[in-house]
Amino acid sequence: MTNDASSNSAGLAGPLSGLRVLELADEKGQFCGKLMGDLGADVIKIEPRGGQNTRSVGPFYKDIPHPDRSLSFWHYNTSKRGITLNLESTEGRELFRRLTATADLVLETFPPGYLPALGLGYKDLASGNPGLIVCSLTPFGQTGPWRDYLTCDLAHLAAGGQMASSGYDSDDVADAPPIAPGGGNAWHIASHYAYMGIMAALFYRDASGEGQYIDASVHEACALTTEGAIAIYLSTGEVVQRHTGRHASPDNSVKIQLPTQDGGWVNVTRSGSALNPARLRRLAEWMDEHGLAQDLLDEKYQDLATVQADARHTTDVLANFFANMPQEDLWTGGQERDFPWGAIRTMDEIMGDPHLEDRGFFVEVEHPELGQSFTYPGAAAIYNGSPWAISRRAPLIGEHNEEIFCGELALSKGELTLLAESGVI
Repeated sequence: MTNDASSNSAGLAGPLSGLRVLELADEKGQFCGKLMGDLGADVIKIEPRGGQNTRSVGPFYKDIPHPDRSLSFWHYNTSKRGITLNLESTEGRELFRRLTATADLVLETFPPGYLPALGLGYKDLASGNPGLIVCSLTPFGQTGPWRDYLTCDLAHLAAGGQMASSGYDSDDVADAPPIAPGGGNAWHIASHYAYMGIMAALFYRDASGEGQYIDASVHEACALTTEGAIAIYLSTGEVVQRHTGRHASPDNSVKIQLPTQDGGWVNVTRSGSALNPARLRRLAEWMDEHGLAQDLLDEKYQDLATVQADARHTTDVLANFFANMPQEDLWTGGQERDFPWGAIRTMDEIMGDPHLEDRGFFVEVEHPELGQSFTYPGAAAIYNGSPWAISRRAPLIGEHNEEIFCGELALSKGELTLLAESGVI
């Protein structure tokens, strides 16, 4: 079962309702804007004439390349209104200043120095709106020797440390190279940290009445998100090693992803090395029901030191047990016995996940221009009083030009036409 996106709201306003955001963001920050828009903020996405370059990212609806049919753009730009504006024109800059006078936040991902060079830096904008918050999300921040370097998602995952911890260990692939996670992870990480910084600045403004400037760096966000790699190095000087399908660590940890009889896989979260005598006994009794406990019921395993010393043997016995059992029985049986095991799911299994469906995770978003609705992933949390909701699908290019420029800035339709003909919008 899927829910209509608007049904989650039940007529209630989201937690960020009343917040106005001007988003000038590409792939680095558009997810940050989505997070705020889906929580009720009025996010106005400001694109250059012809649309933002993220509209060219495929796949496309029905495989027809078009800036209004990018599925990636659809996902990352829900709940936003969209306008076009040429900031390099005098008229465009003036219109932007008028918009910032009514805004709470400007989120931008331009190269360092770009907006100040246009007279649109934080100090310029805050002079007319002292409560304004500006968050600049750039690859390496506004200062430092790398500030002007070019980058991409893969470069950030390499430079930030994620790649060094991801890949295969030598037991599985000799001399294996590092592997990057896919799916724009660096942009997601950066957008989350920018979002947290913005929320903190809003909290400060509520207390002080003062806005502020946030210099957010994708690189630093990634370096903060290497799990234990940096913390381990700072405290011990040890460099974590890549391990197949499990956490990187300085030691050669036991395997935690094991294949099952029916071709599936289950993650057992280091169950061999994390066991104590009581938990091992519980596990061995279950395995013995299927004649697969081997020697794990031996009294010697009532000694904790023996359990820890024989962790690899335990894992080998466990692997044989898994090889003779179906995936569903293994992970559910483990959960019933207080082991935090989980099946490694395929995407079609996630889409049909009864748990996610029971919580209404998947929502239907209407695309009126196409005459149909599409299923989207939903909220990370359920709000009982200020609900999350996708209020609208991603904007078409310049879809809300008239609504905002005429309806809110009081331009006439004739002026709007003239601005379009002169390349301002």
